[in-house]
Amino acid sequence: MAVYQQSPRGHNHGSVTHTSCAQGHVHQCLDITGPPVPTPDGSHVHHSESWVMYEHGHSHYYKSVSGPSLLLPDGWHVHDWNFYTTMDAGHCHHVSGPDMPAQGV
Repeated sequence: MAVYQQSPRGHNHGSVTHTSCAQGHVHQCLDITGPPVPTPDGSHVHHSESWVMYEHGHSHYYKSVSGPSLLLPDGWHVHDWNFYTTMDAGHCHHVSGPDMPAQGV
């Protein structure tokens, strides 16, 4: 098992997902979040912004903030995401679901 050293700024999360279907197609969404941002309740969130993959002759931009940390039984955690991309080529896409787990809370 690989052991990854935490960055000095904390941790981040990756995700590999697809957008919702709009106008008969989806886009792949590959993402790595920014560092954790503490919240008043003792949890944290992550910011993320990027572009979904250029497919079907266009792409879409997104900028979002995750939900709070959701603890997993093994001591790791995930965050739920729920956002819409920009309107491009006459439509937008919805993206939702958890990111990849990271250690700690």
